Amino acid sequence: MSPLKIGDHPIELERGKSLFEYADDLSVRVPTSCRRDGECHECIVEVRSGLDALTPLTEAEAFLRDNYRLACQARIEDPDAEVDFVILRRQPKILQTGIQREYEPSPLTVRQGDYVVSLHDGNDGKVIDKYRGKILGLAIDVGTTTVVMNLIDLESYETFHTASFENPQRFGGSDIMNRISYDMGKYQGEMKLVIHSSINFEIGEMVRSLKIRRRQIYEIVIVGNSTMRDIFFGLDVSTIGERPYKSIVEHEFIAGERTTTALTSTARELGIRVHPEAIIYGGPLVGSHVGSDVAADILATSLDEATEPVILIDVGTNTEIVIGTADKLMSASCPAGPAFEGGQVTYAMPGYDGAIERIRLGDDGEIDAGVIGDTEPLGICGSGLIDLIAELRRTGKMNELGVFNDGSREYEFEPKRHLMLSRADLSALAQAKSANYCGQRIVIDRYGLPIDEFKKLYLAGGFANYIDIENAAAIGFVANIDIDKIEKVGNASLAGATIMLLSGPLRKKIEQLVTEIEHVELETSPDFFDLFVEGCQFKPMDAA
Repeated sequence: MSPLKIGDHPIELERGKSLFEYADDLSVRVPTSCRRDGECHECIVEVRSGLDALTPLTEAEAFLRDNYRLACQARIEDPDAEVDFVILRRQPKILQTGIQREYEPSPLTVRQGDYVVSLHDGNDGKVIDKYRGKILGLAIDVGTTTVVMNLIDLESYETFHTASFENPQRFGGSDIMNRISYDMGKYQGEMKLVIHSSINFEIGEMVRSLKIRRRQIYEIVIVGNSTMRDIFFGLDVSTIGERPYKSIVEHEFIAGERTTTALTSTARELGIRVHPEAIIYGGPLVGSHVGSDVAADILATSLDEATEPVILIDVGTNTEIVIGTADKLMSASCPAGPAFEGGQVTYAMPGYDGAIERIRLGDDGEIDAGVIGDTEPLGICGSGLIDLIAELRRTGKMNELGVFNDGSREYEFEPKRHLMLSRADLSALAQAKSANYCGQRIVIDRYGLPIDEFKKLYLAGGFANYIDIENAAAIGFVANIDIDKIEKVGNASLAGATIMLLSGPLRKKIEQLVTEIEHVELETSPDFFDLFVEGCQFKPMDAA
């Protein structure tokens, strides 16, 4: 969805008119399930400019920070101003392809005669409902930045709808630690409510467009990093934010109070608007910040069966790494932050329409850029930033320390709109890249194999799917391994969540396997600081 630039439209601003009403005027649908009285907290918008032209925060908006408002509450106070805002329901570029594992489906919600029954928890067949023509399930990957959903037919095993939207929890911070801090504060529970509301909204859109009924959805699998998953289930996430950075569920498992770190609830208990008896299953945690999304990655890439050592890197706001074979796996989490996903960089943005996603610099100074949606460029997303940095290095315009060789403080990569990459931007990107660098180097070193003995490097995640591998390796974003060994596997977390939905045996298998994975705490490594400094340089990673 393109930004709503109120000042660019022939609409006369009126004092007292709400942003929600302007969205109506522009035929842009804003999510809401209340009477526009601020109760549902779904109509969150990001005000990019003109914040001072709006009425002050109302009591209903007290939970919001920075430049976020509720569209129904924010009203025009200065009609001579220009107001630019976007709805937090922007749809990211959906990744339609990915790795496909061969396995025998064996779902836990099935048809027996005229009834839908549950085989969960060893049940022979607990009746949930009369059979009403379909048995559907949802696999949902709740990412820090993006939420993606697959709608699955649990009888034919077909995926017949995929949807995605920007995670609306951004008002609590762009990274995990900020969201933990927010959820520990005065408005604890608000992020749970907003993610539930957003998923319910998307389910509503889905059933309307597909002409199906909510009550035909009988099971949901949720995966995400430890914080995202636990917030969804309404758990206290404070323990994830302090050493040893473990979920309360993981602490209980270690203490012998649980048999698994997976979670199970029902739609009725959580308020998700599908069949009320639908089982909602949260995949098991690998350890600390390495959550159920990585457990799903492991299933999707068949690491649970790997006999030769491989590397799996799931690139995101938190980058996770798993390396080894099924008999010996190690993992780590790298707090990369949002620099490559639209945060901390002046003209950066997520992968929405208007984002420059690839860029090449000609020797004559010509700039060739590709823009998502073939529209006018509004900013640059992560894959474009990796290209730009690599091209600045290749053409000799910038050294490995991120210093422009002509002594300037910024580089204009889009002359028409005067989009710049500054030294401050490069500093933020260097630190984000270094988090990835350190995680890969330390875990590979700890595993004890030379880099060339790994048979494959899987790159997972929507962002990773769009990066130029050679450029990523050239600046040290990924390990300096033979390019032919690198395979992009798309949204492996969503693929793995789908496997959990369709296979009870594989669900049980991954619950056991995650207990055997060794978690590596990067900051305790004696060479962490030296490697972090080294990783801030834009050059290939030294072979481990």
